[in-house]
Amino acid sequence: MSLTLTSSAFPSHGAVPIRYTCEAEDVSPALAWSGAPELTQSFALIVDDPDAPDPAAPKRVYVHWVLYDMDPSATSLPEGVGAKDRPHGGRQGKNDGGGIGYMGPCPPIGRHRYFFKLYALDAKLGDLGTATKAEVEAAMQTHVLDVAELVGTYQGKDGPAKPRR
Repeated sequence: MSLTLTSSAFPSHGAVPIRYTCEAEDVSPALAWSGAPELTQSFALIVDDPDAPDPAAPKRVYVHWVLYDMDPSATSLPEGVGAKDRPHGGRQGKNDGGGIGYMGPCPPIGRHRYFFKLYALDAKLGDLGTATKAEVEAAMQTHVLDVAELVGTYQGKDGPAKPRR
């Protein structure tokens, strides 16, 4: 069985509800996974948007959440993980907004795709400080056993999403 990742908030390739975006509560959606390889020692989660700033002419991948070193017995994350939370012993890294923890969709133009990628690792990465996506990816490079992906989409209610407060 291979690693799978789902959310009770939205289906794969479906629309992310406004509750999880900058236009509303901006809380992380609940996530669940199964099928972790037997040798899994930790999980890492990276959420990013490859369509920034404009899906018609993307220029960069925008990072929305970095979470690593979650316990290998973990099978889910609850809705609303806070910036200071350490779910399943995990450590939260820096998003591209300059903050720690989850930062929901807030596209300036068009419908963007948001990739939730869960990595099963054969090691704990240890304290990388307030790690960026690049630092976590570099640390886990030779430790990935399996990857699961969940894609959600979002476009602002009335066109572009309102800027973050």
